[in-house]
Amino acid sequence: MSSLRGSGSFEVLRALDRARTQWYHFTTIIIAGMGFFTDAYDLFCISTVTRLLGRLYYYNPATGQPGQLPPNVSAAVNGVALCGTLCGQLFFGWLGDRLGRKKAYGSTLVLMILSSIASGMSFGQSAKAVMSTLCFFRFWLGFGIGGDYPLSATIMSEYANKSTRGAFIAAVFGMQGIGILGGATVSIVVAAIFQHRYPEPAFVDDPIGSTPPQADYVWRIIFLFGALPAALTFYYRMKMPETARYTALVEHNNKRAAFDMGRVLQIDFSSITYTNTPSRRGREYGLFSREFAKRHGLQLLGTSSTWFFLDIAFYSQNLFQKDIFTAVGWLPPPDTMSALEEIFKVSRAQALIALCSTVPGYYFTVVFVDVIGRWIIQLGGFFMMTLFMFILTFDYYHLRGQPCPNNSASLCGGNHVAFLVLYAFTFFFSNFGPNATTFIIPAELFPARLRTTCHGISAASGKAGAIVGAFGFLYAAQGAHTGEPDPGYPRGIGIKDSFLILSCINAAGFVMTFFVPETMGRSLEELSGENEEEESMFPAVAANQQPRLLHNIQHERPEQICNLTRQGDQHAIVYC
Repeated sequence: MSSLRGSGSFEVLRALDRARTQWYHFTTIIIAGMGFFTDAYDLFCISTVTRLLGRLYYYNPATGQPGQLPPNVSAAVNGVALCGTLCGQLFFGWLGDRLGRKKAYGSTLVLMILSSIASGMSFGQSAKAVMSTLCFFRFWLGFGIGGDYPLSATIMSEYANKSTRGAFIAAVFGMQGIGILGGATVSIVVAAIFQHRYPEPAFVDDPIGSTPPQADYVWRIIFLFGALPAALTFYYRMKMPETARYTALVEHNNKRAAFDMGRVLQIDFSSITYTNTPSRRGREYGLFSREFAKRHGLQLLGTSSTWFFLDIAFYSQNLFQKDIFTAVGWLPPPDTMSALEEIFKVSRAQALIALCSTVPGYYFTVVFVDVIGRWIIQLGGFFMMTLFMFILTFDYYHLRGQPCPNNSASLCGGNHVAFLVLYAFTFFFSNFGPNATTFIIPAELFPARLRTTCHGISAASGKAGAIVGAFGFLYAAQGAHTGEPDPGYPRGIGIKDSFLILSCINAAGFVMTFFVPETMGRSLEELSGENEEEESMFPAVAANQQPRLLHNIQHERPEQICNLTRQGDQHAIVYC
């Protein structure tokens, strides 16, 4: 089959940009969003599971307190998935441009399914063996999740029409909200079932009996359920065709692009044929070329740096989660609960925060991203996050309250309503703000042949920020004086100075947003400059071929030609 190139490919793509919203778009949101469901499910569950793992495997009677994971083990269990995600974003970003979105897409889901199952079946006869096995499988779970970032974002952007593209990509990312609620539901239900079947006393009443041996099944079941939604969508992901933009612009096969899109979308491409033009392979600039740096260098800097700064702040918000839950009475001191009761109450508290702030933020973005634009949402989100962090910097202890004289595990005084509202709005404006837009914009700016690679680079920069936020600030926020740090942690700079640094980081994200252009309402080819490339590469060819083309066309089937239009230096013939 001879490949058809030139503006014919853009006729196919313009038809996609003008296509009305169809049921297949919504199906794609579910299929493409399942990786983000798994990502959020895992992120939600691991924060509760680590508490149970500490009680099960690291209880020390000499401390008189429920068992906790040592700092190095906690960092490994939580951080290894982030490291795997970073690696997966870079690898599958490159692979998606090299082999195609479809060929790389199924392997990410297989990794997530198998790793979720394996995490729940982590084996070993000692605490060290169990944790080592769990960390190994969590790395590969993160690797699969990471691959879904560039592939899902790009697939959705290349399927969507330009008027609703932002909302569709945001809806894919918004599956994280569903994943949070899914993780909360599974954790609450499983903990409630086991708590009803094995009612145990609080830790203060019976330190050993408060953690029944059957609790070891709880965290395994929670992890195993994470594989189910991904498994349910595997068949449909394998049936998805390659995106028309990859097929037309990278593989240069316009007929195949039109056939694939006509199969899943109600668009008739059969009446359009295109003239051939010489291949432009070898004349396309690469990622490390001067031309890329000139056209997209600052844009890639903008998308990568804003995602990096955002994730430092976003993943550091667990610094004051414990204080929030204690201050508002949602979470009693750990020694007053059994292990299963703690799982239940922590999951319930986190679910309430998600319902009030996190999930609404995702879907505010879905509604407004194609109305007010990505740039305004991102800029406004960084501004509000900076504002709230500054308030927390200078008023944290006044809002939170001080340890009660008769019970240092509880907090007295303070303005708990304002404290909770600030916490909720920080989450809300991160999701109705840069947490969504940093995912959307890299899927729109770059050429099709480099799109998943550049999105993967941007996303990996974000995960590097997540590692800094989740662990660097966990150590930095420890008290600066002897006796203040949590057990096992060295002294840090204190939570007030940590919030001051985080405020400055949010402000840096605000500034770097000015390197990112608005993408709303513009086609991917216009944003990436691929329209300009096409027009600049074939002017001589078009000029030489035009008389002969017109003569041949007019004598081929004159009675069937309804219209002949010139698109740049090529011709599209529309037959009746």
